[in-house]
Amino acid sequence: MKRKFVAYYRVSTPKQGRSGLGLDAQRAAVAKAVGNGPANIIAEFTEVESGKRNNRPALDEALTSARLHRATLVVAKVDRLTRSVGFLERLLEAGVDVHFADLPTIEGPTGRFMLQQMAAVAELEAGLISARTKAALAAAKTRGQRLGGHRGGSLSSDAQARGREEQSRLADRRAADIAPLLMKLRAKGITSPTEIARALTEHSIPTARGGAKWSAPQVTLIEARLARKR
Repeated sequence: MKRKFVAYYRVSTPKQGRSGLGLDAQRAAVAKAVGNGPANIIAEFTEVESGKRNNRPALDEALTSARLHRATLVVAKVDRLTRSVGFLERLLEAGVDVHFADLPTIEGPTGRFMLQQMAAVAELEAGLISARTKAALAAAKTRGQRLGGHRGGSLSSDAQARGREEQSRLADRRAADIAPLLMKLRAKGITSPTEIARALTEHSIPTARGGAKWSAPQVTLIEARLARKR
């Protein structure tokens, strides 16, 4: 399957946006980074905003588009995205892979790790402490040492509850990402679940599990979830 990208460009002033100063260079860098040319870029978003500010409506649209299409957000340079630690943390929570043209190997799981490094070294340290603790507990268990704390079903139930909450949160966000497209389809007279499923498939929108073909029951579930949030 051909990899899909959503491009995000940022210029600091309206004059730069109108003249193309900086913007053309960003487009060239992004086109080179995606490898197979503009055909891989399914959408482009341009922001006119200072790198010091976190209000980025075009970036929000780009992230929504990337989630909707299961695409990777591609940016020409790290400093075109942000210089703010807090903003990088928000980006991590967006659930989108980011590819930086000036850091070609930084993407996917490794890219997320590097963003975490940039956002907060303390987060990595906490993860390492957790990993060492788990390894020590596993080693103690192997030696036959009886470990303290909860046993039985309570921890398992808590973990299952947290897992269900996270799945529900991701499903809500997926439904919210699809909602604007559903409104556009209804405005065109496409209203039945079967018709909407066909349209989503034709628009190459992946299902929640990454499938290529939508079904009417899947559309009904999305609409029910959106109705509960109104």
